[in-house]
Amino acid sequence: MTDTTQIPEPQRLRALEHANAIRLARAELKRLIARGEISAAEVILCCPEAAQRWTVSELLLSQRRWGSSRARKFLERNGVSEIKPIGSLTERQRLLLAEQLGKRPASIAVREQPRAPEQPPVRQQPPVRQQPPALQQPPARQPAAARELVCA
Repeated sequence: MTDTTQIPEPQRLRALEHANAIRLARAELKRLIARGEISAAEVILCCPEAAQRWTVSELLLSQRRWGSSRARKFLERNGVSEIKPIGSLTERQRLLLAEQLGKRPASIAVREQPRAPEQPPVRQQPPVRQQPPALQQPPARQPAAARELVCA
C-alpha cells in the first residue's frame, strides 16, 4: 500500500491563497502592460513579487504587438533564454533588456528626424589606431543610487 504524505489543511489553504494572489497580481500586471500604463522594462528592473517566477517570454508577449517570433528573436539577440524567470535575471541582463526595450525602433526615429541638406565632402583625418577590444578598459558602472527609476 502506498502511504502518501498529506499537507495539513491550514497550510494547504494558505498555499492556495498565496498562489491565487500571485495569479491575480500577474493578471493585473499583464493588463497594465497591455494598456501601456507600465512598461515591460519597468517590470524587469523592479521585478515585483508577482513577476519573480514569470518567464521573460511571457512578459514580452503581454505587450501590444509582440508575438512569439518577435519575442524569441529579441531574446536570442540579447542572449537570454525564453524560459528564464524574471527573478533570476542578473543585473547585467536586467539593464540590457530594459535598455533594449526602452529604445524606440529605428524606423520611427528616422521618420521623425529631418534630413540635413547635403554638404560637400570634407577631407577626413586618417583613423586613429585603437587598441584591440581585449585591451580596452570596460566602461565605468553607474552606482545604484544614480538610477532614476524608483520601484514602488
